[in-house]
Amino acid sequence: MSIDLHARGAGFAEFWRERHLCTLTTIRPDGTPHVVPVGVTLDLDAGLARVITSGDSEKARLVAAAGAAGAVVAACQVDGRRWSTVEGRAVLRSDPGSVAEGERRYAQRYRTPRTNPRRVVLEIAVTRVLGNC
Repeated sequence: MSIDLHARGAGFAEFWRERHLCTLTTIRPDGTPHVVPVGVTLDLDAGLARVITSGDSEKARLVAAAGAAGAVVAACQVDGRRWSTVEGRAVLRSDPGSVAEGERRYAQRYRTPRTNPRRVVLEIAVTRVLGNC
């Protein structure tokens, strides 16, 4: 169950609209963290964070392996002393509508993504927020 991200306030929302590189942490089968730089978009209304990636990436494989229950993940961004982490369960979406929505949101926050016919979206149902924003 995701949480009400609007309750975090205007500063939180603005921080997640600004262009910041993020990290995504997934967990390997041996329990060690897999941490990679990514672009993350945050949908306050839906309580979802989204990461677009290639379907053959390690992060996509780790999330897909978790199945319908989703993989426990964390996405974090830092700007000087300001930081925010969103945690939750990620599921892999490959349907055209989900991919198009992920690309649209990515283009709004970062830039138009390059063409990638293998693109998928990792949708994270946010269950916890940490940070000072």
